[in-house]
Amino acid sequence: MVRKVVVAVLVAVALALTVLAVFAGPWWWCGAVPLLAAAAVGTYDVLQRRHSLLRNYPVVGHLRYLLEKIRPEMQQYFIERDYDGMPYDRDTRSTVYERAKGTADQDPFGTELDVYAPGYEFFVHSVAPSPVPGEAPRVRIGGPGCTRPYDMALLNVSAMSFGSLSAQAILALNRGAAAGGFAHDTGEGGISEYHLKHGGDLVWEIGTGYFGCRTDDGDFDEKEFARKAAGESVRCVSLKLSQGAKPGMGGVLPGAKVNAEIARVREVPEGKTVISPSYHRVFSTPRELIRFIGRMRELAGGKPAGFKLCVGSRRDVLAICRAMAEEDITPDFIIVDGAEGGTGAAPMEFVDHVGMPLTEGLGIVHNALVGVGLRDRVRIGASGKVATGSDIVKRLIHGADYTNAARAMMFAVGCIQAQRCHTNTCPVGVATQDPRRAQALDVADKYRRVQRFQQATVHSAMQIMASMGVSDPADLRPYMLHRRISHHEVASYAQLLTWLEPGQLLTGDPLPAEWEHAWETSDPDTFIA
Repeated sequence: MVRKVVVAVLVAVALALTVLAVFAGPWWWCGAVPLLAAAAVGTYDVLQRRHSLLRNYPVVGHLRYLLEKIRPEMQQYFIERDYDGMPYDRDTRSTVYERAKGTADQDPFGTELDVYAPGYEFFVHSVAPSPVPGEAPRVRIGGPGCTRPYDMALLNVSAMSFGSLSAQAILALNRGAAAGGFAHDTGEGGISEYHLKHGGDLVWEIGTGYFGCRTDDGDFDEKEFARKAAGESVRCVSLKLSQGAKPGMGGVLPGAKVNAEIARVREVPEGKTVISPSYHRVFSTPRELIRFIGRMRELAGGKPAGFKLCVGSRRDVLAICRAMAEEDITPDFIIVDGAEGGTGAAPMEFVDHVGMPLTEGLGIVHNALVGVGLRDRVRIGASGKVATGSDIVKRLIHGADYTNAARAMMFAVGCIQAQRCHTNTCPVGVATQDPRRAQALDVADKYRRVQRFQQATVHSAMQIMASMGVSDPADLRPYMLHRRISHHEVASYAQLLTWLEPGQLLTGDPLPAEWEHAWETSDPDTFIA
């Protein structure tokens, strides 16, 4: 409303000066012309729906786009950072925007990367490429204990809660997921009406606060969980153990932010500070964790149940796998979150120094499951800076079956990385609960961008796999991805990571040194070494 009043005043002043210029003298045109131009631009900005920034900041919002055209300094300043303060490649974000808008993302000038710099990665293409499949492959989620399996897309919306994101952002993401046939993870903030309105497939995430299924004193409420998990839109249920941005750390939602709507969705008292503990009440050992996952699946009526974690140690993962083998209970999926991921507010020390990067985390989880002979029962999802087709293929090679994206999906709905998420003043209405700012995000436009981005990115992944001679993601192998170690040394991931044989941890065969001690000291009845 304020922006419309400002534009209306601008129009009125411009018209008044125009009248003066016509009747009082030509010198008034010096003020009338620029104000008329500004009024025309402001009117257009308020009425258009493509750019949330311009709807919230008519006229002055154009300064940002002008500065972005100045290469390389100002565009680099605006684009090369994410709002956790970690580097985010400029070209990657540009690719997300172009795909979301449905424009071409081809570069006619060749790579800008230094192919001889350590860390550069490249795929091994085939002399006999495969045709690109007409339909994107899907991944069946559902092990022996699952009676209602779900076919997951290769790229889905990662966990972002209502509360951290606006209602309009949730609506756009969910409607895009419904239109594109991929899944939308709710995050740990509960299932809101905005998650349900458009009928997109949901992965309902439960965190340490058990929001949406908690008792008055903060325990897990089985009856409420079963009731909501029975909803048609809920296709999978997930228990969050930790997240990449701040593994091993809880959270605080200040009472000032707990309005009536947030309180209703999270089932907490309005206006009171809400604490998400750093630990779960429902389990304290690997065995209890696995039993609880089995119980979640029962309460969800046989729908797939799993958990998400940022890997801390090889021993922790092996202790969980021992519990799976001994209890004969397996999660239907495990989502591995990398330390480089995360859109939640977190201390810089956690962002920079706590948690295992996604490549190593995936390698450990995949090989631990292979080593205990359970890999065929559990699907692995990867989340943490997944934004392009090449990211998807790399994560599949590292051991994942499918991927989730958070920040890239936020880019698709208009995030400009203003780094104001924690202040409730997001200029484009994505990460705010300010109704005035959030209303600038046009759901009808942005959901299409989410859909286009997901489809174009999955298609890009399929094109890359086809160039490698692969038509099924299951045929990807570690030797197909190489990494430059030094200026004159290259190694494949078959060499860089240790790959176990099926059942090798159980057969007594000699183990690699990094696995032997961790396996011997792992205990299904304790996480403590």
